[in-house]
Amino acid sequence: MEELARGIVLGLSALGAGTAMIAGLGPGIGEGYCGGKAVEAIGRQPEASGAITRTMIIGDALAETTGLYALVIALLLLYANPLIGKLG
Repeated sequence: MEELARGIVLGLSALGAGTAMIAGLGPGIGEGYCGGKAVEAIGRQPEASGAITRTMIIGDALAETTGLYALVIALLLLYANPLIGKLG
């Protein structure tokens, strides 16, 4: 019975890690959209390129943290799973 419980926990942990990595799509789409809009803004107002670029980089860095949190959760589920110790 313990092997079945271990298999279920490991299987669902792998499924959870894969699901968590779907969160990596959001930052990629958001950063691409942000970069495109920044290029449009610089094309309209080239003298403001420094401020636009700086704001874009800060926004992209904040958006990227979502993907990094998802990666950390996925790695924890795969390699440092806290649920395995609770099986008994």
